[in-house]
Amino acid sequence: MFALTFLGTSASVPSVERNHPALLVEAAGKRILVDCGEGTQRQLLRSGAGFRRLDRILLTHAHLDHVLGIPGLFSTLGLRRTAETMTVHGGQGTLDLVISMLAGLWGAGRAPIAVAFASLTEGRVIDAGDFTIDCFPVRHRDTDSFGFAFRSPARRHLLSDRLAALGLPDGPLRGELAAGRPVVIGDRTINPEEVLGPPSGGSKLVVIGDTETTEGLARYAADADLLVIEATFLDRDASTARDYGHLTARDAAVFAAANNIGQLVLTHQSGRYEDDEVLAEAAAIFPSTRIAADFDRIVV
Repeated sequence: MFALTFLGTSASVPSVERNHPALLVEAAGKRILVDCGEGTQRQLLRSGAGFRRLDRILLTHAHLDHVLGIPGLFSTLGLRRTAETMTVHGGQGTLDLVISMLAGLWGAGRAPIAVAFASLTEGRVIDAGDFTIDCFPVRHRDTDSFGFAFRSPARRHLLSDRLAALGLPDGPLRGELAAGRPVVIGDRTINPEEVLGPPSGGSKLVVIGDTETTEGLARYAADADLLVIEATFLDRDASTARDYGHLTARDAAVFAAANNIGQLVLTHQSGRYEDDEVLAEAAAIFPSTRIAADFDRIVV
């Protein structure tokens, strides 16, 4: 299960209602930021999420509206005397910008907290056991941009009727079978296949930041239970969207409809449009669409 808290949903320029981009993803006791726009630390407080157990940031790309919140967040964490190391993941160009930004404030190789930098290449970023995160390349102007696919595995659960029929009491033997290991009762061996149901559960969350095209992204996003993606423009301004390296709401909806997406969540909203306009354009093509607002919380 993944719990998402949208901390910032604006496109480039903040508004009274929308902060710069940032998304908090929580899973299996871990808390991960995707992007850290200016003001993210205050959004963490306003949302009630706070700073506890926050030790990883995934950066989609190096544009300032996605990274300028890092120095303020680090400064606050330093004042709170956090002992955790913050790991920042991003393309090498993105990390170079962040490293330079921090060096300009505190000196080369220095920061208020312990920081590790991990350069992204396509493939596995994190294997946390209960979930994994993979990254993939995204085209957005001249940046080394990445999207992220979060997955929790499907699991097979014990069938209570089969356990009862076999006379298996509660206790460690059931735990062994749930873990996929055979057990012996008397002179009989019971194999997991006898008591486990078919795989169920599991979820896939895909988060794509700024992107000028959906071309090549289907192989990473297909069959996602939830897709978070930008929709900065409407189709009537498609030529402007191309000039600035962004999608229209129609682009995002067509992509979702073609790739068996469960729910489409549009973010990176421009102040030039009303939410209802954006939603109407996308929902006409892909009805299971919503517009993200700051402090929205969604569970996958």
